[in-house]
Amino acid sequence: MSFRIATPPDALDDLRRRLRATRWPEPAPATADAWAHGVPLDYLRSLTTYWADGYDWCATQDRVNQIPQVRITIDGLDIHALHVRNGGAMPVLLTHGWPGSFFEYEAALEKLKGFDVVVPSLPGYGFSGKPTTPGWDIHRIARAWADLMTALGYPRFIAQGSDWGTSISTSLAMQAPERLLGIHLVPPLVAPIRENLTPAEATSLADLAERERDGSGYSAMHATRPQTLGYSLVDSPAGLCAWIVEKIWSWADHDGDLSTVLTDDQILDDVTLYWLTGTGASSARLYRESIAEVSRWFTSETTDTVRVPTGCTIFPKEVPRPSRRWAERRFPNIVHWGEPPRGGHFGAWEQPALFVEELKAFAGHL
Repeated sequence: MSFRIATPPDALDDLRRRLRATRWPEPAPATADAWAHGVPLDYLRSLTTYWADGYDWCATQDRVNQIPQVRITIDGLDIHALHVRNGGAMPVLLTHGWPGSFFEYEAALEKLKGFDVVVPSLPGYGFSGKPTTPGWDIHRIARAWADLMTALGYPRFIAQGSDWGTSISTSLAMQAPERLLGIHLVPPLVAPIRENLTPAEATSLADLAERERDGSGYSAMHATRPQTLGYSLVDSPAGLCAWIVEKIWSWADHDGDLSTVLTDDQILDDVTLYWLTGTGASSARLYRESIAEVSRWFTSETTDTVRVPTGCTIFPKEVPRPSRRWAERRFPNIVHWGEPPRGGHFGAWEQPALFVEELKAFAGHL
């Protein structure tokens, strides 16, 4: 059951060889926005040069191995998780999304002494197994998470999540509400009310429309042809890095300098995890399983009602950003609503102290 990361040295040698042999395209045509065509050539060359010649995965591996980890077979698939026990404290299940990983929550772990913390890797992500048959959608993952928490000895717990984790936590509340002390969603996913918009609601809808117009191509590829894309993502570390970093840069809350929020080492921890585990293709397949349903939740329709105690955190640069009146239609038992001053899509990763404040504030109502 216990697990430790053990990377063969030749895997790191191969990574460096591939990075140094990268075949680069020409720069994109110059525009006022250097990122308008995607990741700028100079930025990516600099980052991958550091990846090959300066970044130390072995140090990262040693650091993560100081955190207790498990790998348990659930529903026929091996599931990896960080598992930190703090003396039988309130249990919380933290679920990441794409292109994230358990690294999103690493900095928060030290600040969550009042909780037993479980951070699983999604099926097809990190050190979890890769599904070989269709059907591993958000609802099946939610059932697997319930079984995982049973195996770890937690009959009831808080389910917290962002990105895919928001949908999985919501599905848990729909399928097994008796298992949950509550859910903490970053953010809640609910269809907007388009009449009598407040200025904040109008801005939120405009940002969502712009994201759909100019930033959703990756999702369409994941949802329709993940295997075709996957060949490049598992063969070219520079290509994988560009695919992931473009989203980190676009979705995080910063003023044009990502390093003020996430260091190069933090970014490369995440990218290297995807590379060494060969999960560029397997992680994308979850979109084919579930993105159509989840997209409807925050654009057109949410007809279900989730009644477990709910905490909602809306970071200011997240998309979508529902208002409380929208969220209350689907989640009528909101006991905490937070709008931190900083943070984007990767709230726990970008602003771990603010994230922990939000989670603790929600837990205080339970």
